[in-house]
Amino acid sequence: MTALAYKPSAEKVFARLRLLHARRAQDRIFAVMDVPSHALAEFQSRYADGFCDYPDPRERIRFWDRLLAERASVEDDAIPSAYLSELDQGLYGGVLGGAAQFLAHPESGWISSMVSPLLNDWSEFDRLRFDPAHPWFQRYLRQLDVFTARAAGKFGVSHFILINGLNFVFELVGATRTYLSLDENPDMVRRALDLALELNVAVQETFFQRVGLLEGGTASNMVQWIPGRVVSESVDPFHMTSVAYFERWGREPVEQVFRRFDGGVLHIHGNGRHLLEAVATIRGLKAIYLGDDKGFPRAIEVLESLRRRTGDLPLVLHAGYREFVERLDRHQLPGGVFFQVSEVPDVAAANRLMDRVRAYRA
Repeated sequence: MTALAYKPSAEKVFARLRLLHARRAQDRIFAVMDVPSHALAEFQSRYADGFCDYPDPRERIRFWDRLLAERASVEDDAIPSAYLSELDQGLYGGVLGGAAQFLAHPESGWISSMVSPLLNDWSEFDRLRFDPAHPWFQRYLRQLDVFTARAAGKFGVSHFILINGLNFVFELVGATRTYLSLDENPDMVRRALDLALELNVAVQETFFQRVGLLEGGTASNMVQWIPGRVVSESVDPFHMTSVAYFERWGREPVEQVFRRFDGGVLHIHGNGRHLLEAVATIRGLKAIYLGDDKGFPRAIEVLESLRRRTGDLPLVLHAGYREFVERLDRHQLPGGVFFQVSEVPDVAAANRLMDRVRAYRA
């Protein structure tokens, strides 16, 4: 059994999460407790919201080390892990020659990246080549090695988002031209999807080769931990399309990459919930993270409906401390759901609440 210095109760948590992902916990609930953090407060004092430079990976892993060490006494269902947020989008376009911009997000402690469209038009597509010797890929390897070395024995390194399918085509020609190309230039879109699969598989295979598995599974910022080599996917481009467009252009790329690994998890934003029934039938899908967005009901406010629409698929969503406690008091929390509980007053309150979470039966 893997021992983690920053999660003394890891053995029990792994056992609970195995039940969740085997879909044998339909009467139980799971929770991560977000408690106040000195490391996050320090990050917020150093970074304003907006553009910044690529940070030294050694600085970033020190941040994760401090943040996760602070949580070591929280007896929740978290498996501590660091996330390579700096590479979550910029890596995929960067290795093909794109110019990345980095953005600080003080509320979360993340520094993320994005890339402007690489191509002026489809005539430039043939110049694109994936070369593992590219400086961006070498940056990726170094950050993996720095994170893995510091994490050893203390916490995991989380898988990070794929930029696959139409998400990748967005990187090449931008969102508007991507949507137009589905009808005007479908053959080029298909060629781009083939390149996307090649690049994403190479990136993720490298991740698992360098990082390895944690207790036979994958650390995950989405679901904490899940057995096997599991990737993190997105169907964001279809949030603004019909289900028919998803079936024509979205399902196959997702299922292709899931087949290369042991399946995947994905997230859906508030404006994408019309896709739920279709997405829930994706082969290899292990769980869905339900995001909250302005202009749409928060997932917890319509949870009973979302639970019915997704069958026994594990769901992950956000809940404020007070509303979570109120729903727990009223016995209004459906099973098979993982709650990310924010604004928990302190560690003692978190642990008292977790006693109730573990005892709860839907």
